[in-house]
Amino acid sequence: MKLETFQYIEKKGWSTKQFPDLDSDQTLVLIFAAPEFIDNPEPINELVKQYPKSKIIGCSSAGEILGSLINDKSLSVAVVRFDKTPIKITSAEITNSDDSYHVGLQLAEKLDQDDLNNIFVLSDGLKVNGSDLVKGLNKTKKQIIITGGLAGDGSRFKQTWTIYDGKILKDHVCAVGFYGKHVHIGHGSKGGWDIFGPERLITRSKNNVLYEFDNRPALALYKEYLGDKASGLPATGLLYPLAIRENTTDTRQLVRTILSVDEKEQSLTFAGDVPTGYLAQLMRANFDRLITGASEASKLAKTTLLNTGSATLSEPILSIAISCVGRRLLLGERTEEEIESTLESLPSQTKQVGFYSYGELSPYANGSCDLHNQTMTLTTICET
Repeated sequence: MKLETFQYIEKKGWSTKQFPDLDSDQTLVLIFAAPEFIDNPEPINELVKQYPKSKIIGCSSAGEILGSLINDKSLSVAVVRFDKTPIKITSAEITNSDDSYHVGLQLAEKLDQDDLNNIFVLSDGLKVNGSDLVKGLNKTKKQIIITGGLAGDGSRFKQTWTIYDGKILKDHVCAVGFYGKHVHIGHGSKGGWDIFGPERLITRSKNNVLYEFDNRPALALYKEYLGDKASGLPATGLLYPLAIRENTTDTRQLVRTILSVDEKEQSLTFAGDVPTGYLAQLMRANFDRLITGASEASKLAKTTLLNTGSATLSEPILSIAISCVGRRLLLGERTEEEIESTLESLPSQTKQVGFYSYGELSPYANGSCDLHNQTMTLTTICET
């Protein structure tokens, strides 16, 4: 496996004098892009011309990660040429959130074959119900590792897009499948938020729309907790995500972020499902714990990579870091601390790209994929 990472910064150009000579049928080009590049696609087109045989996917972001740094108005690029690992990309259109399960199922069916090792997914960040998307993706013949993220649009929440086969597409989900026994995937996902307030019962909801807590209008109750910050919804909702679990004995707590509010219905729409009957509790930031959470995600990604059996951590390693836009808004100038912490536990030959997202896809610890919000999620890839 040959691996190179580099970037393009608006008004500065490319960080490399020449593109790596890695074009092949088994080359994956990942592009994480500032939203503005939908109106200025020329740098993306340059990559497409340079890598005509390669599989090219990517998405818009709320901040682009390269190494231990974060940038805006940039492209973060990884070019990976596998020696023994076949790869395949596919995409599907999504017109509304109700399509999410079927889109996930469609992608899984297109990629599924006996030697499928894992799937990496990049999705529209606004029209998708991430929970339903992963339910469809999980319908492969055998349980595999599925990771990825939902495209971002800064803190604007107006338009996200993906890149498939080098083309910028609105309202699409794209995915890459990795095949064979030589590719090894690690994953880790951690939050670091503090829970506050009483745990409440979700008494009325439909998919990812929450109508009532404890038989009270959800938006009204949520505004009580936010106080003066309620006027800034939905953006300020990023600072106060929701922790949900199935019942009092459930130790697996998933985090949900608000995408929009409906004053008329007094409802909240989240990036993933908030099932009726689940328990919910508000969360707020603890800066040091957010950074510690990113470090713990890195340790998990390293551990799960080693647990694949043949990986020795002497090969080149690609780390794909996907963190929630809410974390960036909270951490502010300390954001790079969480990115730096992701590299602390990984070998020195690791190269990292990534982006700030509207949702993260990864197994909770192991097992099937889940949608996460407000986490730092890492995918580590190497080939033996």
